[in-house]
Amino acid sequence: MVSRKFKAAIHLGLAATLPLVLVALVYGSGSVTSPRPANATDIEREAIAQRFVTQALATWQDRLNLKDWDIKVDLVRPSALEPKTLGNIHWDTNTRQASIGVLSAYDYTLPTPAMLEDMEFTVVHELIHLHLASLPRSDASRGVEERAVNELARALLRLAKR
Repeated sequence: MVSRKFKAAIHLGLAATLPLVLVALVYGSGSVTSPRPANATDIEREAIAQRFVTQALATWQDRLNLKDWDIKVDLVRPSALEPKTLGNIHWDTNTRQASIGVLSAYDYTLPTPAMLEDMEFTVVHELIHLHLASLPRSDASRGVEERAVNELARALLRLAKR
């Protein structure tokens, strides 16, 4: 027979460890994105990135003759993107509105200059998709379109650096 004091101690110990177990399950499972960094450097890097992608959008929207579109760009966490992607675009051809999501600076491990270069590539890549929005699409053509969009984006960025 187990004493009442021992049972009470076990219940108290379980109650005390339950919050720790829940935190370990939530953050250890990978199902929830990491908490927003409290580090001032990370917060400033995110602000720099947001200003940069906003300016990149304005520049490339003009260069690609998409000024008649209302396009916004936001930094987003990985949960807002398809796996293994760095950005996305959603558009409505009737209203000529689009929204670009670019992976947040919080989730990049690259140094800031390389990260910003990658983000600019993502903006250009997504804008090229917008130009192709009126073309027929299928699951079969998706891979070919992605490769073509990547090559066009690389070429445009190389030309812009000259």
